[in-house]
Amino acid sequence: MSENTRRRRTIARHGQLRTPSTASQLLKLIGIAMAVVLVSGIGVAAYVFYDLASTVTANAVELEGQEELPPDIGAYKGGFNLLLTGVDTCEEAYKQYFGERCSGPDSEGTLNDVNLLIHVSEEPRRITAVSFPRDLMIPIPECVDADGDVRSGMSKQPLNTAYTDGGLNCVVKTISALTGQEIQFAASVTFGGVIEITNAIGGVDVCLANPIQDDHTGLDMAAGNHTIQGIQALQFLRTRHGVGDGSDLGRIGNQQQYMTSLARKMISGETLGNIPVMLKLATTGVKNLEPSQSLADPMKIVQIALAVKNVPFQDIVFLQYPNVTDYDDPNKVIPDEEAAAAMWDAINANSQLQITHVNTDRDGVVVTDPPPGETDPATTPDPSQPVVALPDSIKGNSAAQQTCSNGNVRE
Repeated sequence: MSENTRRRRTIARHGQLRTPSTASQLLKLIGIAMAVVLVSGIGVAAYVFYDLASTVTANAVELEGQEELPPDIGAYKGGFNLLLTGVDTCEEAYKQYFGERCSGPDSEGTLNDVNLLIHVSEEPRRITAVSFPRDLMIPIPECVDADGDVRSGMSKQPLNTAYTDGGLNCVVKTISALTGQEIQFAASVTFGGVIEITNAIGGVDVCLANPIQDDHTGLDMAAGNHTIQGIQALQFLRTRHGVGDGSDLGRIGNQQQYMTSLARKMISGETLGNIPVMLKLATTGVKNLEPSQSLADPMKIVQIALAVKNVPFQDIVFLQYPNVTDYDDPNKVIPDEEAAAAMWDAINANSQLQITHVNTDRDGVVVTDPPPGETDPATTPDPSQPVVALPDSIKGNSAAQQTCSNGNVRE
């Protein structure tokens, strides 16, 4: 077997293929983990986490080579990183919703289809969440799989095969090697939690600039504002054919709209101020997480929540990892190394990030707030703080901005 041959062939979902990807809902899982992190800032949540600590500890994964972390996250030089990954495990209770992914020829193995690296800076606290395309072609390091067998490193494979090779630890190693970022905390979540988490918080508000009708996911939504939960929320996060150019990159933008709305809901009194909702959410989240051992400490989760709960919306930024089309396969992408270096330099310097990319009809979302030509004080950089204009190839938005799905009717 050659170095560049992966044991399991995966179907590219960056290009406009006909095969539906059921696992994108996982990004909603990301919602689940982010919800747990953000909601745990209230003191009573500590009780919930202590009560569930045995469950979390039993599922905890050791991150290879990680040194003992300081007990106080305030001591982490440069802030800290949390990797959240959504895996497409076909759970018995939900597999009927996912078609061939759970019953057809593409059903073997478990893929990390959603990968989100959240950087929380030192003071002044800023949160930057970077989404990585599932079909990003990068090196996968040597990893040990669930059976204890060593999987040899590969020089160029899709990112979403890392979990198959060595679980959560392998995803952490892969993204850490790609970004140069030390990852202190990590968690994986299955797509069953998508339904559970949205129901627990009473739904997430989303906006559609245009209707979405996607036969691949069964999603049929009119233009306008909607509160989605349950199966519909799952369909919304899965849809690829229904937004932008029908690619996985457009889907990431659509998923980030969901996360932006989720972050606003978590931080607002609507959730944090509602103790019954918070307790239900915390309980649901913990039961659906596979955390790293570093994240299995209830008080550490509370510390993280306290560190992020007062971050202003304009300093919560969602970015898509910069990429270009793979010269070997137009259905795949490879890192845009120059743009990525500029992005990480700005993040590591704790600069305010200014997104210069202007969305087109090929993107998954359109920015509707503030309107073109106008400024919003909530999104205007603080002149007393360093500001870095990111390369225009880097897509994203802050939580202070309103985005709406750039829907398409696709069969």
